[in-house]
Amino acid sequence: MIKFYYSLAPNPMKVALMLEETGLAYEAIAVDTRKGEQHVPAFTAINPNAKVPVIVDGEGEAAATVFDSNAILLYLAQKSGQFLPEDTPAARGQMLSWLMFVASGIGPFTGQCVHFKHFAPEPKAYAVNRYDFEAWRHWQLIEAQLANTGYMVGSGYTLVDMAVWGWARAVPFALGAEAYARLPNVKRLLDQINARPAAQRADAIKTRHAFKTEMDEAARQAMFPQNARLASA
Repeated sequence: MIKFYYSLAPNPMKVALMLEETGLAYEAIAVDTRKGEQHVPAFTAINPNAKVPVIVDGEGEAAATVFDSNAILLYLAQKSGQFLPEDTPAARGQMLSWLMFVASGIGPFTGQCVHFKHFAPEPKAYAVNRYDFEAWRHWQLIEAQLANTGYMVGSGYTLVDMAVWGWARAVPFALGAEAYARLPNVKRLLDQINARPAAQRADAIKTRHAFKTEMDEAARQAMFPQNARLASA
């Protein structure tokens, strides 16, 4: 049984999708980041980076602990033998390149775009401009790839599409309500995946736990601990 530590943020949700797609047995364990549960010692013993998602596959000393969402996707794809591209150097190269592109580009720049637009204190014009520009630049590369291939890697649905799906759901919040109009192939892929029964089951994970929704001062301290340095500056 796989233990899956999650919240409803984009990175845990793509792992929820993979777990549902593969049919691997798992136990979902909520980590309420607005309550600071990611910082408690029991959790940081699993992931010293204090972030979700994390999986623990197995028991005792033989258990595999994997953190970072795209590493988890790759681990689960290899474990199950599903949602990998053709076993050729060209296909593996494309898969690894785009998977890491989502990990190092799409996720960080979209996430920082959300942070500075919606949560950062003023002044923030420079940061908003930088991260909005970079988020758009990265998403336009995804758009161009999907226009050429249908799916991210070749003609079939793979773990890379799941990685994109997690963040594509957040595009309007990050880039604005009209963003999908400029990214029609991203929206097409999102709709295709949303129609899959596994995606609907993954989305339903939100009903398993009542996560804190208020972004009050306690939540800001838990999610943005760096702000404490501003108060003492």
